[in-house]
Amino acid sequence: MGVSGCGKSTIGAALADKLGIDFIDGDRLHPQTNVQKMSHGIALNDSDRLPWLADIGRTLRDYRDSGLVLACSALKRIYRDAIRWEVPNVIFVHATGDADLIAQRQSSRHGHFMPASLLESQLSTLQALSPDEIGFEVDIRDAVTAIVAQIFEQLPRIEHLAGER
Repeated sequence: MGVSGCGKSTIGAALADKLGIDFIDGDRLHPQTNVQKMSHGIALNDSDRLPWLADIGRTLRDYRDSGLVLACSALKRIYRDAIRWEVPNVIFVHATGDADLIAQRQSSRHGHFMPASLLESQLSTLQALSPDEIGFEVDIRDAVTAIVAQIFEQLPRIEHLAGER
């Protein structure tokens, strides 16, 4: 989870590869109306996001036996709760970083529908994981391989907590 441009897809794909499971970029699950809004620099509201988040949850549920790494913003607690409605023991890894670094990364990518102009909106919407949520943060300043190693190291401890729910 995290704001656009924080590296969710890159980290998620590398983690899925290391785990030997599938990866899905949650951006592919957005309805076309959401993509059009964001492409025009219009921030999504909660009613725009909730059907998408339900799809995210159902997709994760469909892969519960084989495992899945799925990248999506899940910026607010209520968004993560919508996902947990389908998958109560989902583990969130929050990719965090400095706004300037994220803006720099956004400006260097091409062909993405999410414009850099919406970064401030996403940062103001973002709610960090609460202590009662299953998950942890990773710092995006680290190399992708180091981030994946950190996640891989944390998973047994976090999976144990997730299994208790």
